[in-house]
Amino acid sequence: MTHIDGTISITVNGEHRRVAAGLTLAGLASELGFPPEKVAVERNLVVVPRSTLGAVQLADGDELEIVHFVGGGDHSGDTWSVAGRTFRSRLIVGTGKYKDFAQNAAALEASGAEIVTVAVRRVNVSDPKAPMLTDFIDPKKITYLPNTAGCFTADDAIRTLRLAREAGGWDLVKLEVLGEARTLYPDMVETLRATEVLAKEGFLPMVYCVDDPIAAKRLEDAGAVAIMPLGAPIGSGLGIQNEVTIRLIVEGAGVPVLVDAGVGQASDAARAMELGCDGVLMNTAIAEAKDPILMAAAMKAAVEAGRLSYRAGRMGKRRYADPSSPLAGLI
Repeated sequence: MTHIDGTISITVNGEHRRVAAGLTLAGLASELGFPPEKVAVERNLVVVPRSTLGAVQLADGDELEIVHFVGGGDHSGDTWSVAGRTFRSRLIVGTGKYKDFAQNAAALEASGAEIVTVAVRRVNVSDPKAPMLTDFIDPKKITYLPNTAGCFTADDAIRTLRLAREAGGWDLVKLEVLGEARTLYPDMVETLRATEVLAKEGFLPMVYCVDDPIAAKRLEDAGAVAIMPLGAPIGSGLGIQNEVTIRLIVEGAGVPVLVDAGVGQASDAARAMELGCDGVLMNTAIAEAKDPILMAAAMKAAVEAGRLSYRAGRMGKRRYADPSSPLAGLI
């Protein structure tokens, strides 16, 4: 029924509206501020082909649902980029120490991470049908970050990453060259040498290093696309031991900085983000938790909370109390 003022009544996304009689679906979309070519319309529970939106006229009593695509899971637009690649999640997780690949995949899902580190190891020639990580975590959906875990010389690390690039075409890689097995601290002389060689060969190395702002700057100058200082020894769960140097690295870096190693609980991840880091990488903290899936979800929330806290800007510290309520007019 057309009203006396020449309008009809319709319902759009649950809201009642009056529009001009004879208005088309495309005209309605435009009135609402949406380009017709970028929306989908359901009319009275039937999807209307987009190609016909300009021809279909609205009728009194029509019930419409108009939808469009939005980026899922990130309403802030607060993304980060490394080597020209942009990600929403600031959490990177490892793929070691889980009881099986299925648990690893479930933890990844709970974490919301878009990047996983993967070790490069020999194939199992005695059992070529043994399960593989790619059977559970699709490298077309999740960014694989091959790493050189277990390498103690620059030559070994370079050789490993050359094989990784041949195997999967990866150029974005994580470089770590360890000094000795007890502390798993990086050998910075070998790390710097490997960074220089890999960068010249077209690799994009994200580099694990000591929490030293001078060493971090040298790595950046050598071609590192991200600096990844340790918070504490690998697998220790001790949390960030030197916040001062981490903050100095963040302040001086022209590339992303991510805390790598030492995180043990959610508050450690949040603290790393509050220091201004671009992200956090962890493995053991999730894989060795009593409930890895729940811990993965906790780490996701912690990284997001820490980032929001950093962006908000903390209050200044004071030596003495400062009342929240005004004292004037006190009874």
